[in-house]
Amino acid sequence: MLLASAPPSVPGWPCGPLRLPDPAVPSPASRFPASRVPPLQRRRPAAGAGAGVGACSSRGQRNCRSLDAAARMLLEPQETMPQTSVVFSSILGPSCSGQVQPGMGERGGGAGGGSGDLIFQDGRLISGSLEALMEHLVPTVDYYPDRTYIFTFLLSSRVFMPPHDLLARVGQICVEQKQQLEAGPEKAKLKSFSAKIVQLLKEWTEAFPYDFQDEKAMAELKAITHRVTQCDEENGTVKKAIAQMTQSLLLSLAARSQLQELREKLRPPAVDKGPILKTKPPAAQKDILGVCCDPLVLAQQLTHIELDRVSSIYPEDLMQIVSHMDSLDNHRCRGDLTKTYSLEAYDNWFNCLSMLVATEVCRVVKKKHRTRMLEFFIDVARECFNIGNFNSMMAIISGMNLSPVARLKKTWSKVKTAKFDVLEHHMDPSSNFCNYRTALQGATQRSQMANSSREKIVIPVFNLFVKDIYFLHKIHTNHLPNGHINFKKFWEISRQIHEFMTWTQVECPFEKDKKIQSYLLTAPIYSEEALFVASFESEGPENHMEKDSWKTLRTTLLNRA
Repeated sequence: MLLASAPPSVPGWPCGPLRLPDPAVPSPASRFPASRVPPLQRRRPAAGAGAGVGACSSRGQRNCRSLDAAARMLLEPQETMPQTSVVFSSILGPSCSGQVQPGMGERGGGAGGGSGDLIFQDGRLISGSLEALMEHLVPTVDYYPDRTYIFTFLLSSRVFMPPHDLLARVGQICVEQKQQLEAGPEKAKLKSFSAKIVQLLKEWTEAFPYDFQDEKAMAELKAITHRVTQCDEENGTVKKAIAQMTQSLLLSLAARSQLQELREKLRPPAVDKGPILKTKPPAAQKDILGVCCDPLVLAQQLTHIELDRVSSIYPEDLMQIVSHMDSLDNHRCRGDLTKTYSLEAYDNWFNCLSMLVATEVCRVVKKKHRTRMLEFFIDVARECFNIGNFNSMMAIISGMNLSPVARLKKTWSKVKTAKFDVLEHHMDPSSNFCNYRTALQGATQRSQMANSSREKIVIPVFNLFVKDIYFLHKIHTNHLPNGHINFKKFWEISRQIHEFMTWTQVECPFEKDKKIQSYLLTAPIYSEEALFVASFESEGPENHMEKDSWKTLRTTLLNRA
């Protein structure tokens, strides 16, 4: 496994299944950003309060205390940027630092110094010129780069040059070394050198097959393999390895192309404009409770969908969005948009789930049934937490905090909100989502010590993960004052991306229910206007602000009709 690195241990966190504590103490309600959810306010008003839409609960004034060991604030607040782990508080650990492994040879300087254009500190590469880093990637007769370095440099190099240009430079370095071996006394080592080059290309094509979809990159790959094949014409061992590598690459590209075509055919759930005025759907209309009334089963099916969608995200996708993101709220890249399709699709899934939750609540006619629906989704979010599916948990909470749902004070007054308060405690944005990050660390530790596939599941809040990487990229410079690439920064970016990729490769252990998944993926969802109409028809406006909003909305809809 590349870049395998254990996160800091969390004292007191159980190694068994994650479980939320019993709701003994109410925690403050909190406002937190959903992933580009329509700009609705996200506070549940206190029952009986006279405030307008989105008024804050009086429970938010209470002091909260730790509910369990997993929720303790173990991480110190970061003033500069949100991040999953403390960056550069010390040099990265050996498992992801690029430290030269015994018997692998070494290029560059030793501990505390540098040789040429590579700088090492305590045996770890921390900076270097782009040319020196490229040379450090290419094997020699007695040197082969650390796999962590291969992954990190191949991932981060696209910030500075396209993959086909890097491949061309690797080919040039190979030619130079081949010529030196042919002209010197070590000509007999050509075969060993060629085998190492093929191994490097094999690791490249396996880790980043999409790099070779480009015709220029494929042409460079063929040119390099042609040259190294000439070094082993006697028994054809190198040629056979190249053929196997090429076949595997073509299969990977074909599989990804088919997946891309399938994703493009899929469309998000149809947006239902919902009721115009006084046309509430009949109470007998099918809803989520009619499809699945078990919170655990629904949480498991949500986990199925999450893992299915996140498995189509690749490391280079994340690096591209990091290097080309224009702003925190715009996930579109200036480069190849096809490479961010999976990211956008996964981001849209979060929004659709949030809106689906709001739709399921607002379209229910009877208050008693709305109360039951809210309590059901609270239990589903709780089960998502226990599984380690934080993304679905956040989406569900965001849906219940949308204004059309949050303003339903009469409905919320009947809901047993202690469980909901515990969930909001874990998603409290204070101290840079400290409680959530502590829970995420605990889930990560549990995954690494897992005895069953169910304990391996870790699905982070994707929007927060992307923003963490973004801030890490923007706040720490690419180049140092001496012109070197700040490779210490890219070690950390690579570590976090690799950890995320490790989570995405977990196979879902739960039995798939096609009926439930079909409903979750295809059920119509109300637009923002329709949600407000349904909300106001369920519980009329109670203050001047709401009355003005309702009057404006009615006029707009009547004119449109």
